[in-house]
Amino acid sequence: MSEELLTENKARLKKVSSILVSQPKPSDDKSPYAQLAEKYKLKIDFRPFIQIDPVDVKEFRKQKIDILAHTAVIFTSRNAVDHFFRLATESKVEIPSDMKYFCISEQTANYLQKYIVIRKRKIFTGLRTAEDLIEILKKHSKEKYIFPCSNIRKEDIPDFLKDNNYEYSEAIIYKTVASDLSDLDDVKYDIIAFFSPSGINSLLVNFPNFEQNETRIAAFGPTTSKAVTDAGMVLDIQAPLPNAPSMTGALELYIKAVNKA
Repeated sequence: MSEELLTENKARLKKVSSILVSQPKPSDDKSPYAQLAEKYKLKIDFRPFIQIDPVDVKEFRKQKIDILAHTAVIFTSRNAVDHFFRLATESKVEIPSDMKYFCISEQTANYLQKYIVIRKRKIFTGLRTAEDLIEILKKHSKEKYIFPCSNIRKEDIPDFLKDNNYEYSEAIIYKTVASDLSDLDDVKYDIIAFFSPSGINSLLVNFPNFEQNETRIAAFGPTTSKAVTDAGMVLDIQAPLPNAPSMTGALELYIKAVNKA
């Protein structure tokens, strides 16, 4: 973990034996989390703090967005892919073969094959981040974009489209809401790992009187880290780091530092 946080939070550097990851459990029994648990004899539990609720056709139609009036779709997640094609099917809209797809990552682009024959489509792929995708969008300013997204989304791509006078429609096709975590009321963990501001919001919605005490908070990404501090909590573990690009990597650096015999 970062030396700065280690220095700031010396009083909080206590041994770790349990971690709650605010995401679904990986399907792979040999996931990095499983390896981390085995290596350091940890109890690692998984619990999604947020859930995705679909926007139905009736609600979507109130947005008065004509999918076929667009020439390109911007996808930033698998959820967006799933719900875009779901709504198209439910609306009896056949996506034309010349529709272009701009995807935030190769992983998201490959996921399209669940719905279309990829080799027959025009697909443009970013490396990993919204900034990478924006660099590609700059080369395609004449398209009419539809941006399927959640009711909670980052500002970067919509702001770019708006500020540069692109023709686009923002379509809210699913909603990100807090999961019911009431069964965790009396459960304590040494570390809780968060991956989005929505996860922090879910914690506070479920437990408005939450007291951090000795629970260490891990956050992935700058917006999640900011949400932690904005909520008045201590940020103990940041990810990604130059020497730890994943959450499991950042957790391991921390655990190495505090679990020394």
